[in-house]
Amino acid sequence: MHVAAAIFDLDGVLADTTQAHYLSWLRLAKEKGIYFDKQINERLKGVSRMASLEILLERSGREFSAAEKASLAAGKNNYYREIIGSLTPEDLLPGAVTVLDACRTRGIKTALASASENAPDVIKNLGIAPLLDYIVDAKYITNPKPHPDIFLSAAMGVDAEPRFCIAFEDAEAGIRAIRAAKMMAIGIGCRKRLCQADMVFASLADFSLGMIPPFCV
Repeated sequence: MHVAAAIFDLDGVLADTTQAHYLSWLRLAKEKGIYFDKQINERLKGVSRMASLEILLERSGREFSAAEKASLAAGKNNYYREIIGSLTPEDLLPGAVTVLDACRTRGIKTALASASENAPDVIKNLGIAPLLDYIVDAKYITNPKPHPDIFLSAAMGVDAEPRFCIAFEDAEAGIRAIRAAKMMAIGIGCRKRLCQADMVFASLADFSLGMIPPFCV
């Protein structure tokens, strides 16, 4: 068996944009008088913007109309875009370029499976767009992680069978999505939190393609 494609989440895997999301949600929460902390923020990792908003509003104490939710989500996105506008290649996490380069050298297709609709702008600012063969358009993903849709879409985008794909995630919901897609799940981050992954590394700097078990290469 060979690896046909490597699929990457963005936030917390290739770049540390999680802080930008946290600060954006925190600003929105403070404006609306809603309690928000880093523990709640953990639940938002790998989750779409609207699904994240629903989690945030659990502490609001009142109901919001669809129009109000749309306005809140747009406001958060504006705050986020203010921050990511200043991203540069220096904001890439250790090992990101090395692993992407290694995949391309080996003829392994690369794809991005991020829940963020801003992903194309982020990777452009990070300077890694040429290293990715396909970017999933999150606007067209109906079911967010932990559903496998975004990873299956990424595999389809590079014409790879899911069983020949490896995928990288830093969120529990993302690992569950990868496993539901029947791909090899590689966790980046906390081993305890990502215990459902097939392999877990502190960062991409600790990973190499040679670590994939023989039956997958």
